[in-house]
Amino acid sequence: MKFMFLSVLAGSLLAAGTMARGAAPEPTIDSLLKKLPPPEKLLKHPEQSALQGNDPALKDPLGAKAFAALQKRNFRGALEMGRQLTQRYPQSAAAHNFYGGILMVVRQFPPAEAECRKAIALKHDFAPGYLYLATAQAGQNHFAAALPNTKELTVLEPKNPVGWFVLSECETRLGHKEAALAAAKQATVVSPAFTAGWLQLARAERAAGHELDCLHALARAVDLQPDNAAMLATIGFGYINLNRIAEAVNPLQRAAHFVPNNYLIQAQLGFCLEETGQTEAAIEHLRKGAKLAPNYPPVWEHLGLAYAREGRHQDAVKSFERATRVSPGYKLAWEHLATEYQAMGRSADAERASARAAQLKSAPPPSRKKKG
Repeated sequence: MKFMFLSVLAGSLLAAGTMARGAAPEPTIDSLLKKLPPPEKLLKHPEQSALQGNDPALKDPLGAKAFAALQKRNFRGALEMGRQLTQRYPQSAAAHNFYGGILMVVRQFPPAEAECRKAIALKHDFAPGYLYLATAQAGQNHFAAALPNTKELTVLEPKNPVGWFVLSECETRLGHKEAALAAAKQATVVSPAFTAGWLQLARAERAAGHELDCLHALARAVDLQPDNAAMLATIGFGYINLNRIAEAVNPLQRAAHFVPNNYLIQAQLGFCLEETGQTEAAIEHLRKGAKLAPNYPPVWEHLGLAYAREGRHQDAVKSFERATRVSPGYKLAWEHLATEYQAMGRSADAERASARAAQLKSAPPPSRKKKG
């Protein structure tokens, strides 16, 4: 039996954190990877998938009617027709699994688990039964119980990437990092076009402390969804965290193309361009970021630095002054402001700014959370 899969669509980028040199908001990668769907969501219409096969029960019009009822959100009717199908074909593993699929759609996991167990009892090598049983158990966070069923599925259907994904998820939840990594890798081997597999691999690599490999896995996911701004931005932020600033530019530029009004993407892209000596382009993106989030202190600091590199000291002073107004405790902004005051011959102002900086601890400015 072949199963239909649901591709992972990463949601809106969670923008938070600070933009200190060489450090992007640390929660971003985790925020994206947490958007991986739970295992039961990887089956696209599990009740429809269960209708595929040669079992006579699956050719009964009652199954098609139950699926149509679900599409119309007539859940009560779908459940009743699914139950009737199992009564009509009590010895059919497929019928019980089909009913289990309907129960999973409406998130009735315990009875779904019971139906899947009936299917396996009727046919011990029934791979769909193990898949549905494992996903029903995972849907209840019973990962230890799901683990042996998922392993059995990977034996029966070694080329089914969903099985390897669910196995990796179970191993992850149980703290088995190396086993989770191995299963995630296998999901990408058996189905390189399975986006969820690459995202699961990215999560497993990150859990194992392999930050660069995590980004490589995310890049493979982006190859499958090249317009996914959330993943592109996450890759860019990840490279910044690794202090590989030049490598962050391309994914952030692509992300900015798809979501031009995300202040954090604009600000981080401007930061990377500034760090790589592309000050004119940096100013353009930093100004966009400042316009989108005028109360985000780091964007003003880096805009000031870009202006200073261009010799535009008056504009730099205005930017640093804005940063200190938005965040009076922003030590770096005061230090940069003192430098620019001195460059303009404003010695008294430079001394006051230096004195203010000396009073402050070396700490990043408070983050200003805002969805992109």
